[in-house]
Amino acid sequence: MKVVLDTNVLVSGLLSPFGPPGEIVRMLSAGALTLCLDARVLSEYAEVLARPRFAFDQDMVASLLEYIAHVGQTVAAAPLPAALPDPDDQPFLELALSGGAEYLITGNRRHYPKALCGGVRVVTPAQFVAAYRANMPQ
Repeated sequence: MKVVLDTNVLVSGLLSPFGPPGEIVRMLSAGALTLCLDARVLSEYAEVLARPRFAFDQDMVASLLEYIAHVGQTVAAAPLPAALPDPDDQPFLELALSGGAEYLITGNRRHYPKALCGGVRVVTPAQFVAAYRANMPQ
């Protein structure tokens, strides 16, 4: 299943591995999800994960980003026809639309007006985990 992961979900998953964001990070690590990405998103991940306030081990961050770049699906994203309320969110929706992602997982759903989402489901981490579990083979 193809997904786009907003930076806030990645950070939350690393800070608290036991909640829904942590479960999503584990699913990515296990290969259960395919992450759509491009240089803009990888750059944002790197910049945010390097912030001193998070105190992440930078060698571990580098390994994680290398893994994400290796297993993720690089997408050449087309620009959106209209701007989002927060321009920093545009790369994520562009990736989801151009990469054929089923879900864009974010803690900021209100930043993604439904009219611009073109069928991509914009969900919170908890909503994604619930939907994933509901669709798992029994």
